[in-house]
Amino acid sequence: MLAAFNDHEPQLLGSQLIDAMARVLRDDTLDPAFRQLVLTLPSEGMLSEELSVVDPQRVRDVRNALRAQIGASLQTDWQRVRTKLASTGPYRPDAAGTGRRALRNLALEYWAMSGDSQSHEAAAQQFSQADNMTERQAALQVLLNSGSAHREMVLSQFEQEFADEPLVMDKWFALQAMMHRQPGEPPVLDRVLKLCGHPQFSLRNPNRARSLIGSFVSSNPAEFHHPDGAGYRFWAEQVAAIDRINPQVAARLARAMDRWRRYTPQRQQAMRSALEQVAALQGLSADVSEIVGKALAS
Repeated sequence: MLAAFNDHEPQLLGSQLIDAMARVLRDDTLDPAFRQLVLTLPSEGMLSEELSVVDPQRVRDVRNALRAQIGASLQTDWQRVRTKLASTGPYRPDAAGTGRRALRNLALEYWAMSGDSQSHEAAAQQFSQADNMTERQAALQVLLNSGSAHREMVLSQFEQEFADEPLVMDKWFALQAMMHRQPGEPPVLDRVLKLCGHPQFSLRNPNRARSLIGSFVSSNPAEFHHPDGAGYRFWAEQVAAIDRINPQVAARLARAMDRWRRYTPQRQQAMRSALEQVAALQGLSADVSEIVGKALAS
């Protein structure tokens, strides 16, 4: 699979691998949790760990191309599995139910990656009808990352329904911070900046700061590491602001730049500049100062 990251155009998965995935997907005697694990591609972070020089946008583009191929090649199977695993009773937090939901959500994700717009309708329906947060969150994530026309509507619905539940609202902020941008859309950083002004957001709330800012810098590499360097400048501003309030949270945020030398030269230059900007701040906490200093010295 890693060979796909070394050429200008992604190398598609061979027919033998697709056939093997199809056999796993179609074998209903296998445990759903096992099938979900086998059929899930490695994360962007895991793939990046195997590369000597990391281009996060390239990693996302290739991984998404492979997911789209799997989704399109097995589209009928994904739809069948999703229908077969639909809940027929009340939510149960047991191992069997957890595995069933995991595979069903993966089927929805791959179906959406196939490019079939009907998957957006299915995701919106799942979001509205699910009786558990696992399936609602999965549906919302699919809608966010597919550029669905339902996106803003379900975000608003989610916010209105859970406005008084802080932990659930943390998920609402985090999912938006981790969005995949679609062609022609503005950078996700624009949305993050807007959410920083949301009435329910405060840097003084450590969980909320981690859910929005921490999720963006640590869990949305293609957007955080955009070559224009805007993500790094945002990082420097937020580390400085949070350090005055909660040095422990700022220190965790600072670690997003620990391995700056592993990225492409253009990104390295911008990351070093941001690190130096933070290092030069007066009154910086000992924790952040140590992390930034070690990063620069590495």
